[in-house]
Amino acid sequence: MRYRYYICDVFTDIRFGGNQLAVLPSAEGLLDGQMQQISREFNFSETTFVLPAEAGHDRRVRIFTPTRELPFAGHPNIGTAFVLATVGVFDSPLTVTFEEKAGLVPIAIHKRHGGRIWCELAAPQRLSLGKTISAQSVASAVSLTTDDIITTCHVPQVASVGLPFLLAELRDYSALKRARPNMHGFEGLVAEGVEPPDVHLYTRASDGFDIRARMFSPMDGIPEDPATGSANCALAGVLSYYNNVADGTFNWRIAQGVEMGRPSVLEARTEKKDGVVVNVWIGGDCVLVSEGLIEV
Repeated sequence: MRYRYYICDVFTDIRFGGNQLAVLPSAEGLLDGQMQQISREFNFSETTFVLPAEAGHDRRVRIFTPTRELPFAGHPNIGTAFVLATVGVFDSPLTVTFEEKAGLVPIAIHKRHGGRIWCELAAPQRLSLGKTISAQSVASAVSLTTDDIITTCHVPQVASVGLPFLLAELRDYSALKRARPNMHGFEGLVAEGVEPPDVHLYTRASDGFDIRARMFSPMDGIPEDPATGSANCALAGVLSYYNNVADGTFNWRIAQGVEMGRPSVLEARTEKKDGVVVNVWIGGDCVLVSEGLIEV
């Protein structure tokens, strides 16, 4: 049987930048194993499969990496909404809701100057903070020294708004550029209970961006990810949580993927009330790259 697919680049307005995504907009009839095989065939960080809604919302969306299914992820949601709007399933401006394993994911679809379609998702879960990890363990995993990791705002910590990541702040952009995954160090993170050991590194910037980031997930078949919406959602939540201001809205312009030749731009924002991070959003542009049919 043949299934139509679309490939788009997410968190970029330039083709061949951002994070690649394959979207199957009508995936009815595919079995779990077939979805996993298709994801492995595309070999992007994620592939999405769009299905009829089960709980009265707009669509049900399943997200697969080359090795496993995810309960939630950022660029797959942004890209899926973009593809469905581009092919005429949804109009814009409009807010749609996807049903996913992590919960409901509302996505606002906007048309911007020049007909560009820009999408922004709201995280399906409130910020949750997990275990802390030593700077030494993180440094070992990413081929840096403990002096490269700073703990002024927070120590390296697992955080999630639907998908967990180990977040660590680096001293400067030089350290960020030098980071490389070290499998022995990643195995050490697993031994310490970080599962999955997805490491999101960031440093503060003042060069047109507020944050520069990189995300490594080598044990999930993704040596480095060009743009990780779910990780940057968690990061925005953490930065808001540790901010001494009890109420307010916060915004960040985040660069990722530059070091691997796929520059990405992510726009994150949060809302905080009475010291609690109550909402986290991430948004960005997309461009369509190709479409075709895949035999299953």
